[in-house]
Amino acid sequence: MASKILACICSADRQEQRRIHREIEKKLKRDKRETDKSFKVLLLGTGGSGKSTVIKQMRIIHGNGYTSQERDYFRQIVHQNMLTSLQMLASSMKELGIPFSSADSQNAYEMLLTLNPEAVTEVTPALQKMALQLWKDPHVVDTFRRRLDLHLQAADVIQYYLDNLNRLYTANYMPTLPDILRVRVPTTGITEYPFILDGLVFRLVDVGGQRSERRKWIHCFEDCTSIIFVTACSEYDEEMIDIDADGKEVTGNRMAESLALFQTIISYPWFESSSIILFLNKKDILEYKVPQVNFAEHFPSYKGPARDYRCIRQHISDMFSSLNPDPQRVVYTHFTCATDTENIRFVFDAVKETIILLNLKHYNLV
Repeated sequence: MASKILACICSADRQEQRRIHREIEKKLKRDKRETDKSFKVLLLGTGGSGKSTVIKQMRIIHGNGYTSQERDYFRQIVHQNMLTSLQMLASSMKELGIPFSSADSQNAYEMLLTLNPEAVTEVTPALQKMALQLWKDPHVVDTFRRRLDLHLQAADVIQYYLDNLNRLYTANYMPTLPDILRVRVPTTGITEYPFILDGLVFRLVDVGGQRSERRKWIHCFEDCTSIIFVTACSEYDEEMIDIDADGKEVTGNRMAESLALFQTIISYPWFESSSIILFLNKKDILEYKVPQVNFAEHFPSYKGPARDYRCIRQHISDMFSSLNPDPQRVVYTHFTCATDTENIRFVFDAVKETIILLNLKHYNLV
């Protein structure tokens, strides 16, 4: 009798084990199907290239945009960026020895310098008055017109904020999508944004572009379908000041830094099976800058017509493509303006087709 009971118990245990095994098999198959339908896309590039703006555009185009709570968070960041922009512009005047046109502007500048942008949580009437006083000063406006000579960082963002001063400083101000796209917050750590497009899951992974952040990149390399390398094609005359992982200051030409990083990325063995997509971002700033800043002065390898936008942008594209060590591998290049939603919508539609097609080819399905 005891042996029969034991046999029944063992039989029941085996049935339960088989049931658990079947459930595990089902889950594994389901997870595999989900994985097969997803594409991990890594956004890489130097700091300030526009990677995070691409992520924001994906939220706007293929996601749910931003909640009122998130917009309220960006409201504070907009005001902090605004204050930083004014401080940078006014400090440039001071360095050049350009006087303010009035004592009121001088006083506003001195007051602004005492403020810590990160401590700004709301716009007070006093702060609004100081900002408006500076931006109406004709000497400040003239200094901004010389922004290319000053190598003023993020000049496009500064102009956008200053042109919208009155709106940004209203009592009930809430950031619009264009405002959010221009917010500048350095990416630290790793940010992943998944979204569904035509029934397929794309997982965009954004990592900090500063040198001190790059050691973290290796944790993202596994199972990467594609690399989107973002660089600002307008930065050919700009100098970078960065801090490396050991805390040492590093300086140099920003485009040269981007070229060196791209060469490193495209040569990594982890990405042998990953498609490489190059976003030459800030094409609008490049077009504005080329007639005024001699490209060949910074990159003597260029022998084409001086100040010719189309020839120079082709040369920039060729400089990056020439770093590809595998002649059989194609670098898919797109000129972009990350703050232009329609441009990014069009470009990413093309990127989507590239990623899917190359993935199918990888598995010999086409």
